[in-house]
Amino acid sequence: MSRATYTTSTDGLTYGEIPGFENVFARADTLEQCRHDLVESLEEWIFARVTRQLPIPVVDGIQLPVKDMM
Repeated sequence: MSRATYTTSTDGLTYGEIPGFENVFARADTLEQCRHDLVESLEEWIFARVTRQLPIPVVDGIQLPVKDMM
């Protein structure tokens, strides 16, 4: 989450994303809610990648191994 970036649009919504994690983003009325939603988006993204045995990007030298379930 330390890599997350946030911007506020002209309509007042806050948009957050995490570079390097495709399709992990959130939009909300407040920064706090956006952060919360972004954490949920990241959790769902990781779960989907792990269950499909797809790689997860290495972050700060940390790599989550994906085991073959067959």
